[in-house]
Amino acid sequence: MELSQGYKTVAAFIIALPLFVWRFKNSSGPNSRLEGFFFYCLSVASVSWLYAVSVLVPEPYLDEVFHIPQAQKYCQGRFQEWDDKITTPPGLYLLSLVTPGVIRPSSSISGYFCDVKSLRATNVVVLMILAFLVLKCRREIEARLYEAHASTRLRNTSQYAVHTALNIALFPLLFFFSGLYYTDVVSTAAVLVAYLNHLKRIGRDRSSALNDLTTIFLGIVTLFFRQTNVFWVVVYMGGLEAVHAVKTLRPEQVDQPVILTLFRQIKYFAWRYSLGDVHDPPLHMMWPDDMVFCVLSLGIAAICNPIHVIRQIWPYVAVLVSFGGFVAWNGGVVLGDKSNHVATIHLPQMLYIWPFFAFFSLPLLVPYALPIINIGLRILPQAGSPTSTSKPAPEANAEPASFSFSKSRRSGSSDKDSATGSSDRIYPRPSKPLEIASFIFGIKLILWPLYLLATIVLSLAIVRYNTIIHPFTLADNRHYMFYIFRYTIRRASWIRYALVVPYTLSRWMTWGTVAGCSRFFTIHTRACSVYGNGTGNPPFLSHPMVTNVGFSPRQTYTPFPTEITENSQDTSKDQELTKALEDDPLLASVIPASTSTGLIFLLATTLSLMTAPLVEPRYFIIPWVMWRLLVPAWRLHDHGGYSDIASRLSNHPKTRPLFEFFQHYDLRLIIETFWFIAINVATGYIFLTKPYIWKAEDGTVLDDGRLQRFMW
Repeated sequence: MELSQGYKTVAAFIIALPLFVWRFKNSSGPNSRLEGFFFYCLSVASVSWLYAVSVLVPEPYLDEVFHIPQAQKYCQGRFQEWDDKITTPPGLYLLSLVTPGVIRPSSSISGYFCDVKSLRATNVVVLMILAFLVLKCRREIEARLYEAHASTRLRNTSQYAVHTALNIALFPLLFFFSGLYYTDVVSTAAVLVAYLNHLKRIGRDRSSALNDLTTIFLGIVTLFFRQTNVFWVVVYMGGLEAVHAVKTLRPEQVDQPVILTLFRQIKYFAWRYSLGDVHDPPLHMMWPDDMVFCVLSLGIAAICNPIHVIRQIWPYVAVLVSFGGFVAWNGGVVLGDKSNHVATIHLPQMLYIWPFFAFFSLPLLVPYALPIINIGLRILPQAGSPTSTSKPAPEANAEPASFSFSKSRRSGSSDKDSATGSSDRIYPRPSKPLEIASFIFGIKLILWPLYLLATIVLSLAIVRYNTIIHPFTLADNRHYMFYIFRYTIRRASWIRYALVVPYTLSRWMTWGTVAGCSRFFTIHTRACSVYGNGTGNPPFLSHPMVTNVGFSPRQTYTPFPTEITENSQDTSKDQELTKALEDDPLLASVIPASTSTGLIFLLATTLSLMTAPLVEPRYFIIPWVMWRLLVPAWRLHDHGGYSDIASRLSNHPKTRPLFEFFQHYDLRLIIETFWFIAINVATGYIFLTKPYIWKAEDGTVLDDGRLQRFMW
């Protein structure tokens, strides 16, 4: 099959793009070659997929039947014509007009034309740009998290960020739809552009007026691709910037006084929260009560400092107002086909999303398998094993990290504690209510089962009273979701309730993965990645039920992060950081996000999904990408008190080099790459080579005998 000249131009541009980025990118470093290699492999894979689809599926398929004719109208300058079956804004069609090689002259009256192959190539170009955006976003995330513990600007691009960019671009839903003319790839890329701008904004105390206007512009641009992007721009990014505004208040850190009554304890912390001394621990230190007090402290700080917060978030308010104006003008959120896209409350979406995450991110759940393997190794006979008598690996044999309420949060550095001499002083006994409150919030084994029980009961109630099965899900057997519902939820009523177990386990593991090493989610020791950095307790620890009775007068001695400017940069510290990153490439990649980030992500995800009655895997793309960007790196270790696996790998001469390598390179990334390749090959093969003809129950041929294909 001879390809059009436009398609050839686009293909050449796609292959040349990663080489251009690699050769002329602003920063250089030890990972530049890895970056160039990964991007080139991605370009070859995406162009090959586009070629295969163009050859075997030359005609518009499924939603392309609406999108491609509409784009061709735009290519011909007919901007006033609109297909009422299309629900999303025209951002994809407008972008196609400026994509190299898509539009070319024709002999028609309009003078220009776009064919199917060239239009599809738009998404392949955008996929390459998306991978580059992911790389930049992950780099900025690592920089912001590292700068919260250090006064040095992180400028390096980590190998973890490079490999993460490749894997997100290979994410099966993104990669699959990069070969078709759908809106998902460009919509995700548009959100990432706004997200990158947001990450740069929170790297300084205040943004310029020009950047505020840029933020408004980028936010509105995302709405040209999909309406639900408003939640990711306004709620997620706007919420994170509100938190950033609160954290830039930086009140003077003081010793907590000895308080003996519950009322005075609450009053004291409410006062500290109003000044900006909020409670926002990293996710690996989070327990259920931390979520409550995090929201409470941030809410009090925002209410008490409204001007400071509004100054930071007003661009996002402007985007929200613009979106509200569009909804009022349009008479609804969707543009067309409003009868089949009626907004409704559909909370089970927040149950379905966790198995979706767990399936596609299965390689990232490797740490959860290691304790089980360890148990098996201890049970199985050890006789004759070369490592049966070997000592545990040094890192896994370290003292368990205790981030319990009574120790970690009540103590700062040991030097500070010893200086106060608090353990030698005699304090009057606190009141009974304060004692009871401190006991309840101090014993996590009380809160943990209650939290688990509450989530299970809530899940059962959602299944019982809010399960919705959209007619499209039952009528269209071309999508994998049809078969998932058919053989699970539609099979029997009891299965709906039994699925609460995998919902809960999937949620537990995906949140544990984004938290890194967390006692709330999994067993760990000091071999866990985040504890190897020697950062100690982070800032923003202000739990209201911690009393200064026999313990340190501060929950943390780490100062609040300060703005890093070019003038404040220390050259010697830059050199030290560069050397440290050479010795440990994962140094800045293992730090998890904060509790507030996790909660705002959960809120944005809920709002973006809960109004959609149709269960579509494509709706989960942006939530997954945002979640995946937050996942910290992981070193090979055991997640247990005894190191069977690490001990064997580190002591055996043949596996020791491999063990040492995966102490500095996340093993999960390699597994994830091959996992995504396997899924892409399988789903691509089925889509291209297993077409069928729709027939009614009586054998009548449907849809004029057109070939149907299985897809996401």
